[in-house]
Amino acid sequence: MNSDSDLQIAGDILEVQHLLQPAREHPSTVSEFVGLARSIAADRAQWAPLVRYDTTTRWYHRLRTGLGYEVWLLSWVPGQGSGLHDHGLSSGVLTVLEGRLTERTERATRALDPGAQRVFAPGYAHEVVNDSLEPAVSLHIYYPGLTEMPMHAAQCAPAAVDVVPA
Repeated sequence: MNSDSDLQIAGDILEVQHLLQPAREHPSTVSEFVGLARSIAADRAQWAPLVRYDTTTRWYHRLRTGLGYEVWLLSWVPGQGSGLHDHGLSSGVLTVLEGRLTERTERATRALDPGAQRVFAPGYAHEVVNDSLEPAVSLHIYYPGLTEMPMHAAQCAPAAVDVVPA
């Protein structure tokens, strides 16, 4: 009998825990950041008690930070908007939690209902507005953490990616 069997070399397939990568504590890929946004959105008890509405300015709250990223919670009363801006060197995931927001770029206007997600790279310029008659709440994840938000005059924006809610 051959003593160099696959089982002896690789070990019992049911005992491969030493070969598996440990679960990452922090997201590091686009899909992991999208997943993080979805998991926070699904845990309403985590974010809903924190929401405040301010009629004079958009309200925002840093919900958490992680290894190189930030998670922000924003509220929008009817008529509030961000102005056309980008996020400097940061990439991002925007997720609508409640209400309806409108995203405008030079190329498109999109209505974003609860569960809608937008993923964007550095340099992506957009404006987000609450054009509805009801307040809205959104979640924003930035990687690396947001350090600047330059405002823009009307210009062409690089494409963003729609993410279909699960």
